[in-house]
Amino acid sequence: VGHAVLAINGAEVNGRFTADGKDVLEFLGNPANYPVSIRFGRHRLSSNEKLMLASMFHSLFAIGSQLSPEIGSSGIEMLETDTFKLHCFQTLTGIKFMVLADPRQAGIDSLLRKIYEIYSDFALKNPFYSLEMPIRCELFDQNLKLALEVAEKAGPFGPGS
Repeated sequence: VGHAVLAINGAEVNGRFTADGKDVLEFLGNPANYPVSIRFGRHRLSSNEKLMLASMFHSLFAIGSQLSPEIGSSGIEMLETDTFKLHCFQTLTGIKFMVLADPRQAGIDSLLRKIYEIYSDFALKNPFYSLEMPIRCELFDQNLKLALEVAEKAGPFGPGS
């Protein structure tokens, strides 16, 4: 966890080859493959790592709510480090939405509200969805991906900073 990841046209690169076994240099040498989308990022967290992070944050959130000198504190809204910020939005029903972002990324509060709107529209209104279960809905996934792409394109210090 923590190493950089390179993706070319959506395929993760490992050394000289993409995840599907294509040689990167051959791919880049073929003019038919242009324009090329190159993206640098961090290693994606596994499901277990996501659960551990959420569990740790939930405990810190509960402790922060109880220890806060402010009566009726809603808990921790953001944890900030040198390399990332973990933002949290808790709904009135107690559901928490978390976003792990670059510390310079702007507009995360509006992104969290948009994620809650997408969750409300495509999970809660779905008669086949059960609370506290994984969301298995194509429209939810598509709209969430779109919202994340819009936020990513805004970039650091974008709208809302």
